[in-house]
Order: sequence, then C-alpha cells, then structure tokens
Amino acid sequence: MIRLATGLLLLALTAGPAAAETRYWAYDAADRVTQALTKGITIEIHRNFFGAVSVQRLFSTSARGSAEIRRGGPAATRSVLPDGVRANDVYQIVKEGDGRGLVRALCPGADDAWLLTGRIRQGDPIAMHAVGRWADGTYRHCVTLSYAYRGEWSLPDGAAAPRADETSPSAR
Repeated sequence: MIRLATGLLLLALTAGPAAAETRYWAYDAADRVTQALTKGITIEIHRNFFGAVSVQRLFSTSARGSAEIRRGGPAATRSVLPDGVRANDVYQIVKEGDGRGLVRALCPGADDAWLLTGRIRQGDPIAMHAVGRWADGTYRHCVTLSYAYRGEWSLPDGAAAPRADETSPSAR
C-alpha cells in the first residue's frame, strides 16, 4: 500500500509542471465606476496541477499598460472591506512601471495598494476591491471594481507570454 501511494505521489509531482498552465482571461467593466477607471482588463492566470488559480499580472484591455501583482498582503486589508464582502485572496500591486500609476488611480494618496478578490473561475464575473495604506499606517477601502467575463485570449503557437512593457494580448 505504501509503495502504491509513493508511486502515485511521484507521478503527481512529475506531472505537475506539465499540467500547470498560464491562461489569459479578459473582462469588461460591469459598472460606471469600473469603466471610468479601467474600462476592461485581461488577467494572466496561473493554474496549478490541482486546479488552484492565482493571478500573476493585470493588463489593460483598452490601452497600453500592465501591472505585476504578487499574492499576499497584510490581514488588515480584509478588515476594511465593506460589510458582507468575502474576498480572501490578497494581491499586492507592485509599484514598478505601470503599477505605480494603477496604485495612484485606484487609491489616490495611498503609499501602497492591494486588490482583494473572491474565488476566480473562468466564465464568472469578478469583483476586485482596492485597499490602500496611507503614510500614517491607516488602511482604507478605495473602490470596488466589477467585471463581466468576456472570454479567453489564446496566444499563437510558440508565442512567448507578453512582457510587462508590451500591450495586452487583446491588442495583438
């Protein structure tokens, strides 16, 4: 029995990297506030062997620009969300390149900003809650961005993933 379990575990570990994938899902703004700030986004999704999804980058669907985001952030970001909001995934907006502009647009005056989401599933609408931290250490909910699923972008065979300084896959 132990030999069988060990064999299955080794098979899963070797198949993991082959089964992991990167996808690009596009979303349109679903309300006026979101449309005024972003119009639409494409998110780079990494799905691991077990099906868990994490967001790697955001691309502007309508204009040139992208921002890297990193999973994780302070627990205080969840404490300032509006009542009833369930957003367990926290992503820090990296303030390099277009990320700095995104922080300023979503949370004017904040030193740092995070995006909080619930579970992201292909085909479902998503809500992203921007939370900022100001110089005095105070966390505040800045804005809720609501998006409707638009579709998945596929890269041409053999094409490399877009770099941070390139346009979104939709502009290709």
